[in-house]
Amino acid sequence: MRNIESRLKRKNRIRRKLSGTTARPRLTVYKSLKHIYAQVVDDSAGKTMAFASSLSKELKGQTEGDKKADAKRVGTLIAARCKAVKVEAVVFDRNGFPFHGRIAAVATAAREAGLKF
Repeated sequence: MRNIESRLKRKNRIRRKLSGTTARPRLTVYKSLKHIYAQVVDDSAGKTMAFASSLSKELKGQTEGDKKADAKRVGTLIAARCKAVKVEAVVFDRNGFPFHGRIAAVATAAREAGLKF
């Protein structure tokens, strides 16, 4: 429980400093033991603009057990869905997780697909 509580404290500290607007929505990433989720949120309107996860229909047959590769696919998919709703720049919210491994893989894949942080 201590790990979860410390992550939530970090999450709250981060969220105090950043929020998503209509011009630059917030790209938030959550990882569980098996899957990774990313969503783009406009906090001023309270709406989710785009969503992608390792459970998405487009990525259903591509999972190989390599979680970092799945995270890269999710980053590419979220960038494509952002472009579909005409979002080009976002604010990255790591949700209290350390910025390495799968979280960093989502961020770099989204950047490579054309999303600006």
